[in-house]
Amino acid sequence: MRLKGRNKVTPEFNMSSMTDIVFLLLIFFMIASTLVSAEAIDLLLPKSSSKTTQTKSISVSVDKNVNYYIDMKKVSKDNLETQLLAKLGPTKEPIITIRSDEDVPMKHVVFIMDIANKNKIKSALAVKAK
Repeated sequence: MRLKGRNKVTPEFNMSSMTDIVFLLLIFFMIASTLVSAEAIDLLLPKSSSKTTQTKSISVSVDKNVNYYIDMKKVSKDNLETQLLAKLGPTKEPIITIRSDEDVPMKHVVFIMDIANKNKIKSALAVKAK
């Protein structure tokens, strides 16, 4: 007579504890990502398919109300060049990033580019990727 053993181990894996952990991690990262805020001026950048290189530079921005900013500091149009040169200081290869709202007339961007060209400062135009 053949007897079957009752202490048989089942090869099943219970996924309920794993899904609880994944759910808690998902909630944590969703909450953590909403707490991160970019310290930048709210601009709608024009779109481009080319990539922007990441280099250490000073940001010169123009918002839709034609206010000029160096990094996050508001600057008048008349003092823009002197403030920019003071901020750059004796940098070996100065680089500025021009950030402009897409609704700003091009003459304001060209004004900043003219200052950069006159002072032999490399400039890059910030755009939003498509």
